[in-house]
Amino acid sequence: MPALPVNISELIYDWNLLYPKSLHPPGPVRLTDETLRDGLQSPSVRDPSIEQKIEILHLMEALGINSLDLGLPGAGRRAVEHVTALAREIVAYKMKITAYCAARTHENDIRPIAEIVQKTGLPIEVAAFLGTSPIRRYTEGWSSEFLLQTTERAVKYAVSLGLEVMYVTEDTTRCDPETVKQLNSAAINYGAHALVLCDTAGHATPMGTVALVKFVLEQVVKPSSEKIRVDWHGHCDRGLATANAMAALVAGADCVHATALGIGERAGNTQMDQMLVNLKLMGIGPWDRQDLTKLKSYCDAVSAATGVPIPANYPVVGGDAFRTTTGVHAAAVIKAYKKKDIELANTVYSGVPSHYFGLEQIIDIGPMSGKSNVLFWLERRGLPMTDEVVERIYKRAKSSDHTLSEVEILECVQAAP
Repeated sequence: MPALPVNISELIYDWNLLYPKSLHPPGPVRLTDETLRDGLQSPSVRDPSIEQKIEILHLMEALGINSLDLGLPGAGRRAVEHVTALAREIVAYKMKITAYCAARTHENDIRPIAEIVQKTGLPIEVAAFLGTSPIRRYTEGWSSEFLLQTTERAVKYAVSLGLEVMYVTEDTTRCDPETVKQLNSAAINYGAHALVLCDTAGHATPMGTVALVKFVLEQVVKPSSEKIRVDWHGHCDRGLATANAMAALVAGADCVHATALGIGERAGNTQMDQMLVNLKLMGIGPWDRQDLTKLKSYCDAVSAATGVPIPANYPVVGGDAFRTTTGVHAAAVIKAYKKKDIELANTVYSGVPSHYFGLEQIIDIGPMSGKSNVLFWLERRGLPMTDEVVERIYKRAKSSDHTLSEVEILECVQAAP
């Protein structure tokens, strides 16, 4: 008699749901992709070809990512060519994804963006960035007056060219409150419509992130009486990038900047794939309804294009994320499969249901496996499951120091008389 279907949520006591709803982001969450600009600042990556960048762009669109950084046209001819090609692709395919370009707070960086807008017809936001923290000011010999004058010139110039301005304060998480308030308030007065708070050196903790975001909302955005978008741009030097991004959203930020696989300078940026996974699993809109089955394709494409390998134990898209050889774990998954319940099989030993992301549980055979692993592996491939074959594979696995390859297992199968 087949088992009656069950609601998996009834079989899991979810402590994650006990915290107050006030700790959820107050509104819909936006995600913006820095893979093709900030992500490429890693000294270990290759700059992808334009064809590879276009492939990655289409995967961003398929995942519902809201916007992307096309690049920094002020960096030179190659950057201009690539940004222009990506802009034309967005226009040609009538994509929903919106675009912006990074620029130093200098006319020579801002002007090329306006020229690309004219050539392609795509509205492109300017992400004008400027170092602001005391340590940066001391190193550069910058005064507060210099920062204010630079901000005024850059924002006014971009607005005069008909461009929307996203004002980016580098190293905001190590900047004093007075400067944070002064510069961001000035940027709004000069016409900026969005502010980006940056954890440029990966210094922040979740509580520090909350404190900064709330300060900017209360001391800068609210007094301006303007509708200002607040973005969070974080790095992973302390391994807290995703946690900090979630904290920023809870504190009231509207948007998080991230990169595929967290590629970027030093220890990298906030991981876009991990943001997508967590927003989906936490039921935070609009990501609770978004089809994320192309997530692995997106990460694989970025890995191939940049030369950054995906570690086997990387969450969700790593080779071992949904793979087990351990006998006890495999036995539970196999029992779930025998109940003909895919969701149960994908959840009994995983905090991430693999089918949400177009993936499945994999059971292999190694030194910690039981005979149930062997039987399941053979059954899945329609191979003979005689006692002799099972015993031969089992003994080989137990005497091995690694997970058996398909070739090794088939040698055992073929050795049977």
